[in-house]
Amino acid sequence: MAAVLRRAGKPLSLERLEIDGPRDDEVLVHIAASGICRTDIDWCEAGGPLPAVVGHEGAGMVVEVGRRVKDVERGAHVVLSYQSCGGCSACVEGHPAACARFFELNFGFQRLDGTSAYSASGVRGHFFGQSSFATFALATERNIVKVDRALPLEVLSPLGCGLQTGAGTVIHSLGATAGHSVAIFGVGTVGLAAVMAARIVEADPIIAVDIRPQRLAIACELGATHAVCARHTDVERIARITGHGVDRVVESTGDRALARAGLELLSPGGRMALLTGGATRDLPRGRKVMSVIQGDAVPQTFIPRLIQLWQRGDFPFDRLLRYYDFSDVNRAIADANRGRAIKPVLRMTLRRQVERARVPRTHRG
Repeated sequence: MAAVLRRAGKPLSLERLEIDGPRDDEVLVHIAASGICRTDIDWCEAGGPLPAVVGHEGAGMVVEVGRRVKDVERGAHVVLSYQSCGGCSACVEGHPAACARFFELNFGFQRLDGTSAYSASGVRGHFFGQSSFATFALATERNIVKVDRALPLEVLSPLGCGLQTGAGTVIHSLGATAGHSVAIFGVGTVGLAAVMAARIVEADPIIAVDIRPQRLAIACELGATHAVCARHTDVERIARITGHGVDRVVESTGDRALARAGLELLSPGGRMALLTGGATRDLPRGRKVMSVIQGDAVPQTFIPRLIQLWQRGDFPFDRLLRYYDFSDVNRAIADANRGRAIKPVLRMTLRRQVERARVPRTHRG
């Protein structure tokens, strides 16, 4: 069963599809839950290769593995993240988020060789190497993270993209440390993850900027020291909070006015991360603006770290989650668009007992 997008801007339809079993280098996962990311929603609204199955924050249990898979076994509980090739220089050097074939693998809706495990059903899949708006998904060892079987998969599922991106941007991309001032424009899932990460590294002050008062209130509960309404963004007001500009800026909204405000705020030597695209460039006085993908995180090491922080109570991302049955996927998307849900999570309640799941037919290639 999958949520299929057949027309851009229209509701997804739940349909029974046929999916091939895993190839030698693939893993078949029975999805227990999937977060809904802004990228999923944007794709549903704008469209692309259709019909298609999106979703890229899946979590579930491995039910079948290909013959060349070494480190993932049947029965393992896993969180799914973005896909990378493993062979380019960036991947070899340990920077999979900079993979030379990132776009093809995550937005190409097919394998690199042009084939698709969904061809028998006449739909596109392999979104971010998973297409997790479904009860079954194919992945590889490169976008799978094994987790403790005792942990709730429905809680862990959103770690694969938005939360990883926000936290990773602060910790990896911007290199924020104790005493750095941090301003975060937009405190949805990604921005709130950035707020929590800034608190973890002991940044101060931590300034949250958004148009929704309730989001700003949550940001303050999660670690922001100051809250500023984006409808009346006053660069001088933010600068007065620090007294000297801002050392680190996270821009997650795509709003040009906020991006300009971030540039004006950067202190000498400061860094600004653009999470919705933009050119990386060096500016006078040692300032730097960078386009960041996935928080420059390596999922297999960073997601376990985030889980440990959550277990200690230092990264309480579960406060952001709102759960929906899979059949309510369109309501979940609508609630996210209207600001009623920060991070919707789909629970695949159509088949709760993953241990008894019927595995789709196997394809070896």
